[in-house]
Amino acid sequence: MRIVLGVGAGIAAYKSCELLRLLTESGHNVRVVPTPDALRFVGEATWAALSGEPVSSGVWDDVHDVPHVRLGQTADLVMVAPATADLLARVAAGMSGDLLTAVLLTARCPVVFAPAMHTEMWQHPATQANVSVLRDRGAVVLDPAIGRLTGPDTGPGRLPEPAELFAVALRVLARGAGGLAADLTGRRVLVSAGGTREELDPVRFIGNWSSGRQGYALARAAAARGAKVTVVSANVALDDPAGADVVRVTSALQMRDAVIAAAAEADAVVMAAAVADYRPESRSDAKIKKTDASPPPLRLAQNPDILRELSRDRPRPGQVVVGFAAETGNLRANGQAKLAAKGCDLLVVNQVGGGLAFGTDDNEALILAADGAETAVPRGPKEVLSDVIWDLVASRLV
Repeated sequence: MRIVLGVGAGIAAYKSCELLRLLTESGHNVRVVPTPDALRFVGEATWAALSGEPVSSGVWDDVHDVPHVRLGQTADLVMVAPATADLLARVAAGMSGDLLTAVLLTARCPVVFAPAMHTEMWQHPATQANVSVLRDRGAVVLDPAIGRLTGPDTGPGRLPEPAELFAVALRVLARGAGGLAADLTGRRVLVSAGGTREELDPVRFIGNWSSGRQGYALARAAAARGAKVTVVSANVALDDPAGADVVRVTSALQMRDAVIAAAAEADAVVMAAAVADYRPESRSDAKIKKTDASPPPLRLAQNPDILRELSRDRPRPGQVVVGFAAETGNLRANGQAKLAAKGCDLLVVNQVGGGLAFGTDDNEALILAADGAETAVPRGPKEVLSDVIWDLVASRLV
């Protein structure tokens, strides 16, 4: 694939060197187009050496090749990282004073912007208005990560990690120029991920094997399709998905509160987390000591059924609710029974064990719909299953 990597004039430009490496090492042909001021942060020689391609920033370079037109016309993807407030403003206004902005005017392929700037600049009404304009035009504009900025400042405005931006690029490329790369633009989606833990004492807990990989793959796929994504994440040791707002929880009760709060603004909710059915009836404030006597009995209390509650009490008309069911027996029979009991629109039923589902990069599933439709997804990367789920969700959104 032919990718144009645009680089704005921000200190986060150094992180795009790693993004470029990931793109080229995965076999893509990448042409780096920095703004003139971006070369103050990372020089032309670095971009040329890493990409193996010439680097230009001005419209007067190599005029005979008409790069300001040809690069945009032939690209399969244009990704701008970092996208500064100034660059977003110029692109939204349709200006073309340098090669990158000219390329963005001629590009007819998917375009992804990864903003990076100080919090105040990101939150300024002018920047938010420019972001809205670009999203309305079909571009994918990721929300920046929250974290350390330049100096002592911390807040929204950090460029997501290169590996997460790379994952977004792959998902957009997988959809293709003629696909629905931004079909969730303007939609708010909520994804739960990971596995809850129910504490016995300060040391021990009841838990499960969920790694959060499927939930995070769903979040990345939704962000790559233009959605504003919230992830309620339980005990996950993964980098935050690019473009997602991550809310961290530990227990099922905490997840229930966070999910119900976030669902109030969501057009779609996908409950991919493995939520404990039970919790200890009481928690010991001190570590339970091992003795020669028989261990004390473990009394359990039932946790709330978050999926059933969401399906029953939908805060928004037309909200689409998706559940997950990990099964070890008859997928169709068990799944149909659970679909009827939960009342959700779609239920993703997957077999666990044998190298599937928990803690793996692959998954396979049978997706059951309340209207009787069935979609079988063969074993493959969790990103592929994620796109199938969002295809089904998008077709049901009103």
